Amino acid sequence: MRIAFTSFLFLFVVSILIDWEILNSIRKFARKRIWSKYYLWSSIVCWIYLIVVYLWPKRNVDEDILLPMWLMFFYFTLYLFKACIALFSLLGRIPRLFSRRRLPLGLWIGVPVGLVAFCALWYGALWGRDRIEVVDVDIHCPRLPEAFVGYRIAQFSDIHVGTWGNDTAFISRLVDSINAQHPNLILFTGDIVNRTTTELRPFIPVLSRLKAPDGVYSILGNHDYGDYITWPNEALRLANNRLLDSWQRKMGWTLLNNSHRFITRDRTIHDSIARDTMVLIGVENWGEPPFRQYGDLTKAYPTHPDSAFNVHDDRFKLLMTHNPEHWRRVTSAQTNIDLTLSGHTHAMQIQLKAGEHRFSPSSLFYKFWGGLYVMENKDGDLVQLYVNVGAGEVGMPFRIGATPEITVFTLYR
Repeated sequence: MRIAFTSFLFLFVVSILIDWEILNSIRKFARKRIWSKYYLWSSIVCWIYLIVVYLWPKRNVDEDILLPMWLMFFYFTLYLFKACIALFSLLGRIPRLFSRRRLPLGLWIGVPVGLVAFCALWYGALWGRDRIEVVDVDIHCPRLPEAFVGYRIAQFSDIHVGTWGNDTAFISRLVDSINAQHPNLILFTGDIVNRTTTELRPFIPVLSRLKAPDGVYSILGNHDYGDYITWPNEALRLANNRLLDSWQRKMGWTLLNNSHRFITRDRTIHDSIARDTMVLIGVENWGEPPFRQYGDLTKAYPTHPDSAFNVHDDRFKLLMTHNPEHWRRVTSAQTNIDLTLSGHTHAMQIQLKAGEHRFSPSSLFYKFWGGLYVMENKDGDLVQLYVNVGAGEVGMPFRIGATPEITVFTLYR
């Protein structure tokens, strides 16, 4: 609650500063003073609007998140437009350091730039979040058993179904797109809901259509534990979590809560059958503050070297962990797990590409935020991480460049 109030207070103060700079610019350049009065009153209305949205009971169990989310998105896009005007208006003051002249850069440059930013965000909300991109990735691992050469795995992540309310059209298209890839195995790397399990109810028949010969496996993300809701008591939160487990089983999914499964395939050697094995490991959310820490690799797969199978054995191992920081801080250095699949970052729902170069605001917070990362650990083992940028949204309902992603991995030795 304190974090939410601090964020609101920061946004409120910044909004006032933006409007104050624009108001001064209007007073300087507008021929009629009535325009400054109109702008002042419109700004006061916007500030009251922000207060109302903040006071909306968003953390109550029974409250819908859709309306306040869209109200906040409108406010954000409006003030991004205003911020562009205010920024260039400030730059227009620079000539006054050398003369009495002040340039109306807020009007000349700020308004066009602000309009571009405003339109880009609404494009991302009305069209960008509805597109689906299938990304094909070849994975080469020396420990891969021969029977798994050419094996296809489809990963999707962070669908946040609550952002769509009861509208199942997008998720239905996502499911059809995944099934159309004909993967051997389907993996979901967390954040199926925004706040509570009840958001999932309309989507159960749709997500139940996901099919693969070796099954559909999932893990939990930070949004799946009900930690973004103020519960009357802890028992209700735990009941919410049990319901999510039950509904995923009803969908035909296998939820790996700090556990593992062995996936086998047969191959023929000189008229005899040999069975090759891949280890699929799934941990609960490995949270960073203020998120709770649920993930425990020591429970998911043995770590002691004397165990018959452990995180240092020669089996091909695939780990699902929602947060890529888990790979950076723990698994890449302390294990020889061949391939780790994560989500969580969303690429902050903005990704800009120029040839081989990519930029996302999430790169300011996460070293590994999207795509494939390959490195050697201290023992010389090749370890790889893939971060899926997700298919849904949280907070702001838009995507620019970071389109909803389905990743299809093909395994090679």
